[in-house]
Amino acid sequence: MKKKSIYMALSFLALVACKDSEKKEKAVITTPAGEVSAPSGKVYAEISVKEGGTWQDGPRDHKEYTGGTFRNVDRLDVPAEHTDHTWYIRYEGPGWENSNVGYRLYLDWRNAIDVWGKKVDTLVLPYVGQDGFDSYHKPADWGMDVLKVAKGLGVGSYGRQVDGKTHHFNVVANTAAEVKNTDKEARVIIDYKGWETPGATIDLQSALSMYPEGRYMKVVLKPSEMTEGLCTGIVKFDDIDFLRKKGKQWGYIATYGKQSLSGADDQLGMAIFYKLSEAAELTTGTDDHLVIFKPAAKITYYLLAAWDQEKEGITDEEEFTGHLDELLSRLDTAGRLE
Repeated sequence: MKKKSIYMALSFLALVACKDSEKKEKAVITTPAGEVSAPSGKVYAEISVKEGGTWQDGPRDHKEYTGGTFRNVDRLDVPAEHTDHTWYIRYEGPGWENSNVGYRLYLDWRNAIDVWGKKVDTLVLPYVGQDGFDSYHKPADWGMDVLKVAKGLGVGSYGRQVDGKTHHFNVVANTAAEVKNTDKEARVIIDYKGWETPGATIDLQSALSMYPEGRYMKVVLKPSEMTEGLCTGIVKFDDIDFLRKKGKQWGYIATYGKQSLSGADDQLGMAIFYKLSEAAELTTGTDDHLVIFKPAAKITYYLLAAWDQEKEGITDEEEFTGHLDELLSRLDTAGRLE
């Protein structure tokens, strides 16, 4: 009888745990725009677009999306009308985050990667941009957009360097993005078809992955044909320390200093880790510190950012370079960070 009672109690607890799990999976967050699904796990990626509105002529020389509400989608075929500031994609592209930091990529001709500085260690992206399209430029309890990308690549985005000019994605026949979330990885795969730059028209696939731990993202580029000049970089600012170091198989370029939009004295560090065997040269472009890659069928590198307002974050340059050196050692030993 006693064994039967124990069995019934365990069964009940298992049922409750199952129900609790279901509640977590079905949790929602209430935003000014309504209810949205709350992410589970420790790492998360999303892309959110307007539905129920219409494309209309705007005050500039392109259309704008008017009306509608945001909804997260697993896949997006970017409409021909979309460009910068059309109000169609929430915070203008896909986003990634874990407990330390977040990133976003402008899914338009700019194709730069921006940084979400986070003051909390919880997942916040479902809230961002729900209370006004670009409200994230102002400080909030969770943090804010902390990087001024301007005409650069941001931190670790990609383009093509031709005759001293970095070409973004001004001419592309079609762009599609797909989001995949698991407990171990948040990934966005972007397919660019018919990307035109001087002397070359190619397809390019990029896979951008973030993980539960660390501040880094992994980038894997696969061009349809081996092409000269594919590059990545970090947007440059005046009077900001530029750092570089080579290990045995990997190297990094980095910047550190007062290059944050969040405050005059806030410190921001950014870095790119690249394979020495894949790099053709390091150079300085008009807007970025650049790594130019050799022609290859696949290119792999990592990017990261560290803001000094993070919860238990990196707060000075010495700590930042120490963190980079530790990651460089891991890469030289294991060949990967994740």
